[in-house]
Amino acid sequence: ESQTTSRCHPHDLEALRDFIAHLEPKPDGWINSSSSTDCCNWTGITCNSNNTGRVIRLELGNKKLSGKLSESLGKLDEIRVLNLSRNFIKDSIPLSIFNLKNLQTLDLSSNDLSGGIPTSINLPALQSFDLSSNKFNGSLPSHICHNSTQIRVVKLAVNYFAGNFTSGFGKCVLLEHLCLGMNDLTGNIPEDLFHLKRLNLLGIQENRLSGSLSREIRNLSSLVRLDVSWNLFSGEIPDVFDELPQLKFFLGQTNGFIGGIPKSLANSPSLNLLNLRNNSLSGRLMLNCTAMIALNSLDLGTNRFNGRLPENLPDCKRLKNVNLARNTFHGQVPESFKNFESLSYFSLSNSSLANISSALGILQHCKNLTTLVLTLNFHGEALPDDSSLHFEKLKVLVVANCRLTGSMPRWLSSSNELQLLDLSWNRLTGAIPSWIGDFKALFYLDLSNNSFTGEIPKSLTKLESLTSRNISVNEPSPDFPFFMKRNESARALQYNQIFGFPPTIELGHNNLSGPIWEEFGNLKKLHVFDLKWNALSGSIPSSLSGMTSLEALDLSNNRLSGSIPVSLQQLSFLSKFSVAYNNLSGVIPSGGQFQTFPNSSFESNHLCGEHRFPCSEGTESALIKHHHHHH
Repeated sequence: ESQTTSRCHPHDLEALRDFIAHLEPKPDGWINSSSSTDCCNWTGITCNSNNTGRVIRLELGNKKLSGKLSESLGKLDEIRVLNLSRNFIKDSIPLSIFNLKNLQTLDLSSNDLSGGIPTSINLPALQSFDLSSNKFNGSLPSHICHNSTQIRVVKLAVNYFAGNFTSGFGKCVLLEHLCLGMNDLTGNIPEDLFHLKRLNLLGIQENRLSGSLSREIRNLSSLVRLDVSWNLFSGEIPDVFDELPQLKFFLGQTNGFIGGIPKSLANSPSLNLLNLRNNSLSGRLMLNCTAMIALNSLDLGTNRFNGRLPENLPDCKRLKNVNLARNTFHGQVPESFKNFESLSYFSLSNSSLANISSALGILQHCKNLTTLVLTLNFHGEALPDDSSLHFEKLKVLVVANCRLTGSMPRWLSSSNELQLLDLSWNRLTGAIPSWIGDFKALFYLDLSNNSFTGEIPKSLTKLESLTSRNISVNEPSPDFPFFMKRNESARALQYNQIFGFPPTIELGHNNLSGPIWEEFGNLKKLHVFDLKWNALSGSIPSSLSGMTSLEALDLSNNRLSGSIPVSLQQLSFLSKFSVAYNNLSGVIPSGGQFQTFPNSSFESNHLCGEHRFPCSEGTESALIKHHHHHH
C-alpha cells in the first residue's frame, strides 16, 4: 500500500500547516512531526489519484474546531471540496477562498463566521455554496452568479443579510435550491428569479419581504417547496398553482394574505402540505378534496374563515393533520367526519363550535385519531359521560377553557395510549378517579382550575411514564407543530411538539383535600408538580426529594403544616418553588437551590431562616407572624 500512497505536494503541505496553525484542536495526523509530512493520510484530506499529491478535498465538518480561517487556504488551487461545517470558526472568510478556480463545493455552514461577502467572487467551478447559520451581514451576495454559472445550490439562511432582495440569482440558470430564510431582507422577490426553470426549493421565510406574491411564480415550473412564511406579504394569493405540477409544500403562514384559497391551490393533486396559518383569509373554506389526492397536512388556523366546517374534508384520503383553530366557523362537527379514516391530528380550538356530545360521538369513529384539541369551544356545555364513547388510539386530548360541567368521564379510561391530558379551566366536579393512574404512557396531566374535590388519587404516584419509562412519542410531521414559540436565542422557531412538553402534574386551583402522598417521591421523571390553591393538609413529605428531575414545585395556598423538609435541598434542578400561604413553621433550608428562591416563596407562614426572617438565638419563636389566609 505504501507505494501507491500519493505524497503530499509541498505547496499544499505548507498551506495546510498554516491553516491548522490558526485552529484548535488539531485533528488526527495534523501534527508537525516528521511522520506527518504526507498530508494525504491526514483525517479529512483526499488527494487526487494521479500521484501529483494535490489536495482535492478538505472535509473537517463537526470536529469542534475553533479559531479562524487562514488566507493560505487560497493556495490549495486544485481543491474541489471545502467542508468545514458545524464547527466554531470565527471572523470573516479570507478573500483568497473566493478565488479557488476548481472549487465545486464550499460548505462553511453552522459556524460563528461574520462580516460581509466580498463584491468580487471568482469561483467558476462552484456548484454548491452553503454559508447558512452564521453571522454574515451586509447585502445579499446575489452577484455570485456572474462567474459561478454552474451553481445549483445556494444556502444563506439564518444570517443577518439585510437590505433589498437584490436581483442577480436569475443568472444562475441551473439553480435548484435557494435558501435565504431567517435574514433581514426587504422588498419583494426580484423578477429575474422567475426565470429559474430548474428551481425546486425556494425558501425566503422569516424576512421582512412585502408586497403581493407575483403571478410570475407560475414560471418556476419545477418548484417542489415554496416557503414564504413569516414575512409581510399581502394581497390575494395568485391563482397560478395549476402551472406548478410538482409543488408539494406551500408554506405561507404569518403574512397578510387576504381573500380565499385560490382554486388552483384547492384543486392541486401534488400538494402534500398547505400551511396558511395566521393570515387574514376569509369566506367559506372550499377545498376540492377529491382532487387533492396527496394532501397530508392542512394548517389554516388563525384566519377568518366562516360558515360551517367543510363536510368534504374526509374525501382528502391522505389527510392526516388538520388545524382549523381560531376561525369563525359555527355549527357543529359534520356527520361526514365519521368516515375521516386518515385523520390523526385534529385541532379545532377557538372555532365557535357547539355540541360536544355530538362532536365526540362522531370523532370516535376516526380510527386513526391520536391528537384532539377542542379548547375554547362548547361554552358551558356538559362533558358527556356516555360509556359507549371509545377513543382507542388517542394519545393527546386537550379540552381546556370550555367551562364544561360534569365529572371526569369514564370513557376516557379506555384510551390506553393517552400521553397528554388537559382538561384545565372547566367546571368539572367530583373526585379525580383512581383509574387516572392506570395510563402506561401518560406523562402530562393538567386538571387545574376546576372544582374537583376529595383526595388526590394515590394511583397518580404509580404513573409508569413518570416513574420508570423513557417517554418516546410518535410525533406529527415536523412541519406541523403542536404549538410554536419563538426562541430568540437560537434565532429560530422552536417547534414545540408533544415531545417538548415537560412531564407535568397540574392540579392547582381545585378543592382537593387530604395529604400529599409520600409515594409521590417515586415520580423521578416528573419536571413540574403544581398543587397550589387547594385545601391540602398534613406535612410536606421528605420523600419528595426522590423526584430528582423536578424543576418546579408549587404547594402554595394550602393548609400544610410542619416544616420544610431539609431533604428538598437535594433537588438540584429545582428553579421554581413556593410554599407561601400555608401553616408551615421552623427553619427554611439554606442549602441546594434554596439560596435562589425569593422571599415570596415563603411568605405568610411561620418560617424563619437566614436572609429573610431572622431566627432568634436557639429558638424559632421570634418569627415574623404573617396572618395566614386562604381562598
